[in-house]
Amino acid sequence: MTRIGMLTPSSNTVLEPLTTAILAGLPDVTAHFSRFRVVEIALSDAALGQFEMAPMLAAADLLADAKVDVIVWNGTSAGWLGFDRDEALCEAIKARSGTPASSAMLALNELLRRTGAATFGLVSPYTADVQDRIIANYAALGLDCVAERHLSISENYAFATVGEEDVGRLIREVAAAGPDAVAVTCTNMRGAPVAEACERATGVPVYDTVATAMWGALRTIGHDPSPITGWGRLFQVS
Repeated sequence: MTRIGMLTPSSNTVLEPLTTAILAGLPDVTAHFSRFRVVEIALSDAALGQFEMAPMLAAADLLADAKVDVIVWNGTSAGWLGFDRDEALCEAIKARSGTPASSAMLALNELLRRTGAATFGLVSPYTADVQDRIIANYAALGLDCVAERHLSISENYAFATVGEEDVGRLIREVAAAGPDAVAVTCTNMRGAPVAEACERATGVPVYDTVATAMWGALRTIGHDPSPITGWGRLFQVS
């Protein structure tokens, strides 16, 4: 049996059931979750301080007690804080516990790299200043955001109240600009359930960060993700 440990924002109610549903295609893999406090996504000092390394590492220690095979930060904070934050977190988890680590955002970036994407569309529930920071960090990687939609919400719990139909509409609107991929960047948003239908309708791959977290976790431990179907074409990317 393979065990995947997930670091989870405390007010997130979407990623756990979606992760479990995605794993239905891999009966030999189980997911296990550890929370740390996150209630607001904003650029204030208080909101940014939620993602200091100490509480994240404390939550990772609890997952290591379960002897999981990989620990994944199933959140998107590196999008606005800088991708180096996730790289440092993964290195610290490995040094502390000996357990390999990955993150939703590092996996998203790897998917974009492996598929040769030069442009992308961005869908999130975040406020404009957070969205702009994400776009700027991708521009620094050489990726051009050609279309975006955001919902101007800052309460993390409230992200889960956005229905699948609304998320699908935002994805299709962004895909109309013809990006190489659409990124749904929030692990408390219901992008994964509508990803495949949106791909069929638009021809554009949809990378939801709950799904990228799982893809990255499996790739990190050398487990083939391709048996997973129904959640977007990313699981077929090798």
